[in-house]
Amino acid sequence: MTQAKADIGLIGLAVMGQNLVLNMADHGFTVAVFNRTTSKTDDFLAGPAKGKSVLGTRDVKQLIGLLKRPRRVMLMVKAGDPVDEFIDELAPLLEKGDIVIDGGNSHFPDSQRRYEALKQKGILFIGTGISGGEEGARHGPSIMPGGNSEAWPHVKSIFQAIAAKSEANEPCCDWVGDGGAGHYVKMVHNGIEYGDMQLICEAYDLLHRGLKMKNDELAHTFSQWNQGPLDSYLIEITADIFAKKENGKEIVDHVLDVAGQKGTGKWTGIDALDRGMPLTLIGEAVFARCLSALKEERVAAAQILGGATAQFQGDRNVFIKQVEQALYASKIISYAQGFMLMRQASAEMKWDLHFGSIALMWRGGCIIRSKFLGKIKEAFEKQPQLASLLVDPFFAKEIGRCLDAWRQVVAHAALLGIPSPCFSTALSFFDGYRSATLPANLLQAQRDYFGAHTYERTDKPRGQFFHTNWTGRGGSVSSSTYNV
Repeated sequence: MTQAKADIGLIGLAVMGQNLVLNMADHGFTVAVFNRTTSKTDDFLAGPAKGKSVLGTRDVKQLIGLLKRPRRVMLMVKAGDPVDEFIDELAPLLEKGDIVIDGGNSHFPDSQRRYEALKQKGILFIGTGISGGEEGARHGPSIMPGGNSEAWPHVKSIFQAIAAKSEANEPCCDWVGDGGAGHYVKMVHNGIEYGDMQLICEAYDLLHRGLKMKNDELAHTFSQWNQGPLDSYLIEITADIFAKKENGKEIVDHVLDVAGQKGTGKWTGIDALDRGMPLTLIGEAVFARCLSALKEERVAAAQILGGATAQFQGDRNVFIKQVEQALYASKIISYAQGFMLMRQASAEMKWDLHFGSIALMWRGGCIIRSKFLGKIKEAFEKQPQLASLLVDPFFAKEIGRCLDAWRQVVAHAALLGIPSPCFSTALSFFDGYRSATLPANLLQAQRDYFGAHTYERTDKPRGQFFHTNWTGRGGSVSSSTYNV
């Protein structure tokens, strides 16, 4: 009989899987590993894992035999069918109380389904978001576990040991909630990441095309920004990108302007629509990638369509500062929208998400890690049921400080003909959210006019609906009232 000696098993030795194994081994855990292509296992054991507490296996049954109980098996395989295929292979070999962990980029409804299916068999499931890329996996990622809470005590020591740590040495990992909650929070993280990246790209476009700034100037500017409120991983790497040269030439100028995407931003936007939440900035960030993919159409259209002829006439240094402030204010909007969406999902799914803990999980290790997240944690610690970050005193003050500059930047972008979809929609959202009245009264009147959809009245209590015979010919029959 095989002697059980591994603390955890991991299936899938691509870059993330390998680096997580090495991270676990560095923290004193013994890891059994399996990969369908066995040569990859051999290469890993003879290379990066040589001399470490890593045990190679030739099949899933052998892997299970090496695990201490309760058995903990982590899947680091491509999201979708491969996860289900491995779960189907593992389930007959596992016993009640054993734990299956999906650490891939799975869509949260799939994690919810797997959690419920395995629960029927007495097997505990964890769907955990992991962010930080290759470097994070190796040296400390942000980890967002959710699923069956009975499993958490059995993986907590491993996950929190390998996770990134905050400046106060707190692990950027805590239990998120039941079912698909972990992968849901990771999905929103990725959506915010889409927004952050697009905002940075718009700032770049305004400085590069609007002010004709060279890459060395841009590298210096972003390095300076990284010393202030925008201090973050994405700002830091952006400065590095502008400075990187190959054969004496800046690489960024030779990167084709066609953005890829793997779907998590799209999932976030679709989920926001399903929940009726105005996640406008992340939606625009996804559409900006879609527009970039129309490269050939854009090149053809550039020869036909006229644009703005204005040139920037103001003070360059003042405008650079204004762009910094617009970027910061828009970033606040992006996070405010993301947390509003999670608040709605938490209520609908009965997850009881702890938003201060989520901000801490994102404080280090992950792609959106930034100094700024410490302030979000503080806001939710002071007021756990905060409706929006925009009404927190700190963030309200910061928005107020940046507002005039933000408006100037959006106006300049329009006059210069430089697209700024995320800067613009962030400002529009802010102006909408701070408006006690919106023109939806006219919209409701229109709906009632052509479809008898009814409306509420300002001079009557909420929840009472009325219909007007606008033409005198429509009659008094109205449609039933409902919202999608």
